[in-house]
Amino acid sequence: MNYIVSIIGRPNVGKSTLFNRLVGRRKAVVHVTSGVTRDRIYGDSEWNGVQFSIIDTGGFSILTNDILEKEVKNQIFVAIEESDVILFLIDIKIGILDADREISKILRKCKKIILLVVNKVDNGNSIINSDTDFFRLGFERYYYISAINGSGTGELLDKLIEIFKQELLKKKEKLLKNELIPRFSIVGRPNVGKSTLINSFLNKNHHIVTNISGTTRDSLDVFYKKKYKCILIDTPGVRKKSKIIDNIEFYSTVRTFKTIEYADICFLMIDADRGWEKQDMNIFQFLKKNHKGIIILVNKWDLFHDKNISTQKDYEFFIRKKIYPFYNVPIFFISAKNKDGMHNILPMAYQVLRYRNNRLKTNILNKIMLPILEKNPPIPKKKNKFITIKYCIQLPSYSPKFIFFSNFPQYIKESYKRFVENKIRSHFDFIGVPIQIFFRKK
Repeated sequence: MNYIVSIIGRPNVGKSTLFNRLVGRRKAVVHVTSGVTRDRIYGDSEWNGVQFSIIDTGGFSILTNDILEKEVKNQIFVAIEESDVILFLIDIKIGILDADREISKILRKCKKIILLVVNKVDNGNSIINSDTDFFRLGFERYYYISAINGSGTGELLDKLIEIFKQELLKKKEKLLKNELIPRFSIVGRPNVGKSTLINSFLNKNHHIVTNISGTTRDSLDVFYKKKYKCILIDTPGVRKKSKIIDNIEFYSTVRTFKTIEYADICFLMIDADRGWEKQDMNIFQFLKKNHKGIIILVNKWDLFHDKNISTQKDYEFFIRKKIYPFYNVPIFFISAKNKDGMHNILPMAYQVLRYRNNRLKTNILNKIMLPILEKNPPIPKKKNKFITIKYCIQLPSYSPKFIFFSNFPQYIKESYKRFVENKIRSHFDFIGVPIQIFFRKK
């Protein structure tokens, strides 16, 4: 059953720490700076055999008129709307502030099940020394916990499971079991339009979008269930190491790379006006090294000056030259903001997913490749060494791997490996899929 719990509260009360505690891993960025979490972050948890989802939200700020804070507030309201139960988190060390009172008024109007959670109760003295009457916020019962060391969270989880079983069982439909849903991750430099692309796919403002670089700080999962069912993952922008200015951005970048590890296909998005830069190539090489299916999205094409068919072909030729021999990566010229050129992205992602699982029969592989290699044998690194390749096979693995058996594999140059990859790509369907090639002693 897909129960959903949201954690709501003002900034710096420990929402992300509680979120990490409940999901059992550090998925949300936690930092002493208030306001680190800006978007909704989803995670999965289980207690006493019952599975449920948890949403971490940005700090609810009442008085600010900042544009970014308004967007954060909108995301919190979306989380409230999605939730079955809301954990309203406050800080025992600070006590009840005006912001807490205002949040409680808003929550009581939403007609959801709300549990008041008093955080940072690190020991019994915290309760004794606190003279705050938390009943004044208008909720029936509150729970003392310490998100950082886990005390009190067991009782809170017991209450959540009780609520799920008693009050929500009839309202939820069972999810299809054992359904494999592909994960498509959107990666790139900051401010290239990753969140805008997600919003355009969903036809709503699901993620915060501003012209401020680095708005997204966590990897964010969205379940897309229209014609093509998949999980879309928005990620923070990846800068050069020398450009990372604080610890928060460092953690976000690390989390992006960890997200890539669990993705099936990655959409590498670049800014049309800035072109294919060294950092784009670094990200591309990382995706290739992790054997991910890759689709390149050239975004903001509507703003690119003097654009025409020949310009687009030249642009595409330049990228393919840079990424050779992995030249057959799908490239789309799009405007995520205007939704131009997007209709073929997900169909192609599913196609790349099928290519990634291509398994060639050994007799067909040898029938095609051996005559080519016999006509173009490797040039040895050392003189007086005649190199031959006897046969080849594809290994059973999650990404295409080929072994070519030779009499002197140690003398085969790296350039010949690129030649072999080029020939495999020209004869077989591995569009958008990294290929690994190995030479072994027969």
